[in-house]
This record gives sequence, C-alpha cells and structure tokens, in this order.
Amino acid sequence: MITIDAHQHFWKYDRVTHSWIGDDMAVIRQDFLPEHLEPVLQGNDVQGCVAVQADQTKFETDFLLDLSHNHDFIKGVVGWVDLQSPKLEEQLNGYKEFKKLKGFRHILQGEPQRDLFLQDPFIKGISLLEKYSFTYDILILKDQLEFVPELVSQFPNQRFVLDHMAKPDIKHGDIAGWKRDIEKVAEYENVCCKVSGMVTEADLHHWKYEDFIPYLDVVVEAFGMERLMYGSDWPVSLAAGNYTRVINLVRAYFGFFSTNEQELFFGENATAFYQL
Repeated sequence: MITIDAHQHFWKYDRVTHSWIGDDMAVIRQDFLPEHLEPVLQGNDVQGCVAVQADQTKFETDFLLDLSHNHDFIKGVVGWVDLQSPKLEEQLNGYKEFKKLKGFRHILQGEPQRDLFLQDPFIKGISLLEKYSFTYDILILKDQLEFVPELVSQFPNQRFVLDHMAKPDIKHGDIAGWKRDIEKVAEYENVCCKVSGMVTEADLHHWKYEDFIPYLDVVVEAFGMERLMYGSDWPVSLAAGNYTRVINLVRAYFGFFSTNEQELFFGENATAFYQL
C-alpha cells in the first residue's frame, strides 16, 4: 500500500516568522528540513509527502519549491500567493511551469475578519484557481466552518480540502457545534478533508486513542472514504508525540476498514486530489 503524507511543513526556524509557536510547543522551535523528515517517513513506510506553507510570503513558496526540486519524496507543494492581488492571474500563469506546485493556502484561522474568504477580493482570487488547475487548502478554526458552504458552493469544480478537520476542540470534548457544521460542509462533493492536526487539538501530553474516535466517526460518516486523506502535520505534531505515535493513531482506527478503503485514505485520495 502506497502511503502519502498529505500535510507537513518545512522551515528554518526564525523567532519572528514563527512567533506563532508558543511556549507549550517549544520543542519545535528549531529547523525542520527534508533531511530530518526523509528517514522518519522511511521508518514509517511512507513513500512521499505534500509540503504545505507555514508563512505567507512568496519566499515561502519558492523555498518549498526549491526543496521539492532537490528531494523526490516531496511529491507536491501547497504554497502561498496573495489571492487578493490585482496581479494574481499574472502570478498564477508564472507558476504553471512548476509541476510540483499543486495549490495554495492562506492562514485564515489567524485573520481578525473571520469571513475574510467571503469578501469580493478573496472570492475573485479563488475564482482563478480552477483555470490553472490549482487546489485550495482551507485552514480555519471551527468558528469559521459556518462560512465555508457559501464559499465552496460558488465554485463546484474547484478542488477544496479542509485542513485538520477544522480543528475541533478535542481537548474539552466539544463536538456538537463542530459536528453540525462539518456535516454541512461535507454536503459539497468538491470538498475533501485532511485527517491531520488532531493531536495538537487534544491534551498535548496526555491524549489517548479513545479521545479521537468520536471525531473520526463524524468525518468518516460525513465525507466517506473517498474524500478523506492522511496528514501528519509534522513537525507541529511533534509537540504532542513522535511521528510513529501519530500515524499509528490513524492506522489503529482505519485498520478495521477494508483494504480498498485504507488504500484510498492513506494514499490514493491525496494522489488524485493533488494530481501527484
């Protein structure tokens, strides 16, 4: 079975650029580069990954593309581009030559305006992505889920993926509102969901397998096995456990599913979505 890690990051740590890394995650205040990840993937029988932006600059996109050019196990890149720029189409056209650049993401979870992605300049940017076959990763918190149907319904042919299951409050067992909103988003078949980032939404140092079962049950029921994909969120997830423990969490849960369903979840869905 081919396994693709559909969500991880690389960075050269900078205390200003990465100021979002709080004291509770001090363990990841260091460099994380391909030479650090490759042996970890090999040790966990993972054949490739998708590198996702962690900073909102053109430099970040170029940095990830350069890494992907030099490391074959990086199968795709989700970069950043200013979707509200009047010169966006010119930039998208220029990015066409980079075959490993699969799509873009904006760190919407940190925006003061919670429905920024419904504003005209942002919507105009999203409207151009399909033309160039670029995907869009939706990075939000659970309070922003209610706005997602209005976004994705406008672009039925655009490939969207919801990062980290929209970060439910696993630590406090808060599930009702998130479940209601995630089910509404899942009604749109152009939206996939990454089963990633769960451990950092739980009790960082005391989480257990059983904490995640209700949330996994919800996304499986809502999206079905053809629209879910595995992501480690490495190295952010290292704040709550090593790579092996994180992947074994989902392997334990999905181990009860059919071989075909496991193949979809661990590799085929990501490969199809990102056209790896």
